[in-house]
Amino acid sequence: MPDIHEIASLPIFENSMSAWLIAAAVTAVVLTLLLSLRGFARRHHARLLKTPETELLEIPALVLGRTTLLFFIVLSIFFGLKTLKTGPQSQAFINSAITIALFWQLGIWTAAAAAAWLDRKRRRSLEGDKAAIGSLGIISFLVNVVIWSLVLLLTLDNLGINITALVAGLGIGGIAVALALQNVLGDLFASLSIALDQPFVVGDFLSVDEFLGSVEFIGIKSTRLRSLSGEQIIISNGDLLKSRVRNYGRMSERRVVFGTTVTYDTPIEKLEELPNIIRDIVKSQPNTRFDRAHFAKHGDWALEFETVYYVLSADFNRYMDTQQAINLALHRKFADLRIEFAYPTRKVFVVSDTAAK
Repeated sequence: MPDIHEIASLPIFENSMSAWLIAAAVTAVVLTLLLSLRGFARRHHARLLKTPETELLEIPALVLGRTTLLFFIVLSIFFGLKTLKTGPQSQAFINSAITIALFWQLGIWTAAAAAAWLDRKRRRSLEGDKAAIGSLGIISFLVNVVIWSLVLLLTLDNLGINITALVAGLGIGGIAVALALQNVLGDLFASLSIALDQPFVVGDFLSVDEFLGSVEFIGIKSTRLRSLSGEQIIISNGDLLKSRVRNYGRMSERRVVFGTTVTYDTPIEKLEELPNIIRDIVKSQPNTRFDRAHFAKHGDWALEFETVYYVLSADFNRYMDTQQAINLALHRKFADLRIEFAYPTRKVFVVSDTAAK
């Protein structure tokens, strides 16, 4: 390790006082100019945000506005030191410092540009493609991991560290970490599977085992559902993919099967007419498609009819409104025709001993 005398004897400290004053003036001028440019970029970006349309220079202005003061100081000192006489050691140190500062500033710029692009993509997805919303958070996480991993490796390489041996060592240690964090990594890869395969998106209504709810957020570790009763249900992505998921958000129409029971003393003529009556009632409802209506079977206490039709919408409330209208119309028609709905009853026949003899 060099002592104080070796440092003091470096050529950079042999410059005169006037040379140091000139270097300080250059540093101050460059720093003032850079700060002014950053202020201009931030003001221009603020003006662009006020316009309703998306401007071409909006992201570049945002990125330039994210330039750090530390980078400006290092860059200004670099230009100031260029006016001084420096030796090989000092020049190598200066070049290394400005290179490392540039790496980290490039990381900040790239991360800011990626975040701005993803935010713009998210705003557009809210209006149309909801499938992209769930994957944007995962993509953002992976992009930041890649950016800052590269910045860290380039920094270590610039400091003279053998990153090849470091990466090899991290590979061995990574196996141990992966074994210890296999549940977390399993959820991470499950989130990637959800993002790529898109079995559901934000806004879809899911049935997962005994849980029901609409998808609010798809994260790196878990997916969050909002249940019908209002509470939030949090399910890990790994468990979610292992479950049998019913996605009602992909339903284009709803198949409805309902039964109608009448008493055994209903005349045969009315039994023959009943399927046509049900068909006409179902067809009279808007946004429905009639499939069939049949005298299905002789039940224990009633004659059972089965009807199948389709509601041409996935809206549950519309289905309930349609079924309610059909039930009310059936009640009115049965009252007009004097047909009785059946309900569980039991007839007991009593035979007297005198009649038996």
